[in-house]
Amino acid sequence: MKKICIKLAFLIFLLAFHVSQATASDFDVIKKRVITRLLEQQIPEKAVEEMVNTINSDGTWSCIDYGDVSNEGFQHSEHAANMVTMARAYKNKGSAFYKSKRAKHAIILAFKHWVENDYICKNWWHNEVGTPTNLVNLMLLIGDELPEDLVEKGQPIIGRAHIDGPGARPGGDRIKIAGIQAKNMLFTGDSRTFSEVIKVIENEIKSEEWIGREYGYTFKQHEGGFSNRSAGGRGIQYDNSFHHRTDGVNNTLSYGLGYAEAFIEWAVYTAGTGYAFSSEKIKKLVDYYLDGICKTAVFGKYPDAGKKNRSISRPGDLCPYSAKSVENLLKTTDYRRRELQEIADIRNNGIKPTLSHATFFWNTEHFTYQRPDWFTSVRMYSSRTHNMEVPYNSEGLLNHHRGDGANHISRTGDEYYDIFPVFDYQMIPGATIMQKESLPPPNQIQKLGQTHFVGAVTDGTYGAAAFDFKSPHDPLIARKAWFFFDDAYVALGSGISCTQQLPVVTTLNQCLLRGDVILSTEGKQSLLSRGEKKHDNVDWVFHDGIGYLFPQKTSVGLQNDRVTGSWWNISKQTSTDKSPVTKEIFKLWIDHGKRPSDELYAYIVVPATTPEKMKRLRYENHIDILMNSPEIQAVKNKDLEITQVVFYRGGEITINENLQLSSDNQGIVMVKMKEDRLAEISVSDPSRELSRFNLSVSAKIDKQGENFQTVWNADQGTTHISIALPQDNYAGDSVTIQLN
Repeated sequence: MKKICIKLAFLIFLLAFHVSQATASDFDVIKKRVITRLLEQQIPEKAVEEMVNTINSDGTWSCIDYGDVSNEGFQHSEHAANMVTMARAYKNKGSAFYKSKRAKHAIILAFKHWVENDYICKNWWHNEVGTPTNLVNLMLLIGDELPEDLVEKGQPIIGRAHIDGPGARPGGDRIKIAGIQAKNMLFTGDSRTFSEVIKVIENEIKSEEWIGREYGYTFKQHEGGFSNRSAGGRGIQYDNSFHHRTDGVNNTLSYGLGYAEAFIEWAVYTAGTGYAFSSEKIKKLVDYYLDGICKTAVFGKYPDAGKKNRSISRPGDLCPYSAKSVENLLKTTDYRRRELQEIADIRNNGIKPTLSHATFFWNTEHFTYQRPDWFTSVRMYSSRTHNMEVPYNSEGLLNHHRGDGANHISRTGDEYYDIFPVFDYQMIPGATIMQKESLPPPNQIQKLGQTHFVGAVTDGTYGAAAFDFKSPHDPLIARKAWFFFDDAYVALGSGISCTQQLPVVTTLNQCLLRGDVILSTEGKQSLLSRGEKKHDNVDWVFHDGIGYLFPQKTSVGLQNDRVTGSWWNISKQTSTDKSPVTKEIFKLWIDHGKRPSDELYAYIVVPATTPEKMKRLRYENHIDILMNSPEIQAVKNKDLEITQVVFYRGGEITINENLQLSSDNQGIVMVKMKEDRLAEISVSDPSRELSRFNLSVSAKIDKQGENFQTVWNADQGTTHISIALPQDNYAGDSVTIQLN
C-alpha cells in the first residue's frame, strides 16, 4: 500500500511538473509572438536617422514642447513613440540601425529623461494607456539591454495600466489596459498574473444591457466617470453596436473598433496555447465584428461618416480599414468563415460585396443600408440616447447637428474623405436645420433627445427609418422618414415648423465635388457652371453617379465650388494644422423659408445611376409616395411589391384598390405582396412601449403563428392581426411574419 502511495505521489508530481512546463512553454510562445508582431512594422529609416541625430544630451528633442501637459497638447507622446521606433530599428535585422550603438545610446538617453521626469498629462488616457503602451513595447523590444535601474524606474509608470486602475472601466478602456498589463507580465515573467489578466480580456466579450432602454430615465441613475466600476451599459450592445460611455452615443467605429482589435490581437497571441480563448467568446466577437463594425462601414471597408463622432476633426479619420484584423480572426476560427473572407477580399482586392443588408441598431438609433453598388445610413437620437459625443480634448467643436437625421450616401466610400475642415456644419446631409448666424459653444453640443418615436423596421434586406424630430438646440420640429429599396430610397419630411424668424433648410447632400453637375428643369438638362445658385422647377440633379429626383418640381439651392476652411476650426489640439484648406464641394439643399409652418419635402435618391437613367425615371418612376403628413408617411415600390408605412399614430392607408392597411397604434409597418396577395409583414415599435402590434388588413387571412394571431371579421371584411413584439433588451427590434 505504501509503494502504491509513493507511486501515486510521484505521478502527481510528474503531472504537475508537466503542466507547469507546458504553461511556461505557452508563456514563452506568446511572448515571442508579441515581439514578432512589434518587429513586423516597417522601419522609417529617415525618421530614425533624424531622431538619433537630433536628440539632445539631456534626452529631449527640441521640436517637442515639454511644458504643455494639457488635454490639447502633450507632445510628450511623440517622445515616447520615438523610443519605440528606434528600438524596433535597433532590433530589426533588416534595418540600417540593427544593433547600432548610436541608436541604443539615443534610446537610453530618451528613456532616462522620461523616467526621471515622469510626465503626467491632464488627459488620463496618456497616463494609463498611451504612455504605458509605448513603454511596455520598449521593454519587450530592448528592455533586457537597458540599464537595470532605468527598467526598474519604468515599471511604476507602465503599472498605471492596471485592470484595477481608475481608467480600466468596463468596455473599451478596460480591455486595452488589460492588454498593456498582460504584455508587461510577459516582460517581467509573471505568468500567474498574466493568466488572470487574459481571463479579464476574454470575459469582456459580452453584451451589456443598454441603460437607456427605459426611455432614457436611467441615464440619471448612472455615473459616467472613473468612479463607476459597474458596466453601466458600456460595451457591446444587444444590437451589436457599441457604447463607450453611459450617454448612449454610438462609439462602434472608435472605441468599439479598438475594443474588437484588442481582443483579436490577444486571440491570435494565445491561439493554440493553454491561454486560448473559448470558442464561444470568439464567436461572440465574430458576430460583433461582422454585424456591428462591418455593417457600420461602407462595404465593410470604409468608415461610415455618419457613425463618426469627434474623430472627424482628425485628418485621415475616414481612411479605409486594413484587412489585418479580419485575417487574424480567420486564424482563430472557422465560424462565419465565408463572410469574414469576403470582408478580407473587399478590403484587399476591392471586390463588391455579395451580401445586401438593412440593419437597425435599436440601442443606438442608427440605420445602415447596403447594396453591392452603394451604401447609406441614417443617424438619429431619442429620449433614450444623446445626440453626439462631448467634444473631449477640444475636438469636434462644430458637431451640434451631426445626429439630426444625418443621411450620408456612398458609392466609392471616399465621398467625405477629409471634407470636415471646409464643411458647413449647418448643412448636414439628410438633416433639417435652422440656419443660425453661428453655432452655440462646444459645451452645448451634447443633448439628450426629446422624443421617443425614433426607430426603424427591417427584415434584414429592406427597411424604413423614422425620426420624430424635435431639435434640442432650436425651436424646430419635423417628422422625417426614409424608405429603402434596391436601386433607390425615398426621403420624406412633414410638419416642418420653427418659431424663430430664421431660415430652415433640409440638405440632400454635402460631399466632395467629383466631376460635372447636371440639372434638369422642366425636362431640359443643363451642365452647371461653378458657383452657388437657387434653381426653380427642378426635376432632378445628378452628381458623381448619384441622382436626386423630385416627384414634384422643387426649388433647390446648389453649390459646386471651391470652399476654404481650416482643421483649426474644428480642433484646438496644439498639433492641429492652422493653415487654410481648400476643397471643391458639392452641396444641394431645399430652403423651407423663414419661420416655416407645417412645411414638407420629398425627394428620391438614386445611387449608382447615370443622367440617361435619371431622364427615364422622370417619366417611368416605379415608386409611389402614398402619403406624407405629420400623421402618416408611406411609400410603395411597385416593382418590388413592397409598401412601407410610418404611423406616428393609429391610422389607415390604401396600398392598392383591393387592400387597405390600418394600424391601431403608432409604429412602422412593411408589407410585402406576392402576385397581389399579402405575403409578409414586418413591424416595429420605435417608442418601445408596446408588447403587441395590432393592425388590420382588408383581406382574409387564415393563419396563426408562434408570435402572431389573426381574426377574420366577415361583417367588416377585414382580418385583425396581433403580433408579439420583441421585449427587454430587444425592444425596438423588428419582427417579421409570413402569411403566404
